Amino acid sequence: MSERHRVTSVDQLSDSCGMQVDVGGHRIALFLIGKKVYAIGDRCTHAEASLAEGEVFDGAVECPRHGSEFDLRTGQPNSFPATRPVPVYVAEIDGSDVFVTVEPAEGEGGTA
Repeated sequence: MSERHRVTSVDQLSDSCGMQVDVGGHRIALFLIGKKVYAIGDRCTHAEASLAEGEVFDGAVECPRHGSEFDLRTGQPNSFPATRPVPVYVAEIDGSDVFVTVEPAEGEGGTA
């Protein structure tokens, strides 16, 4: 079952800069663009670099290691060398708080 977690306040996010957070066993990169927050998996699927450290432009983040770009809405890679998408999470602003909804990580809160 999905769980909604408060991860930070909007004041802690800078426009078009990433922030890495750990939520329910998931490592997530948060990005504030204008008045919308995006949440994607923080590990590049090509080389596992932190996407929170990448540059944001045109609705995508560029991996700081090899330059693959990932769409912030879909997680799909827009350029090589990455070919697999990163996870995308529901992120929302409620008042001054930022919430992310995740599924429990494997081995947490579920039965096998």
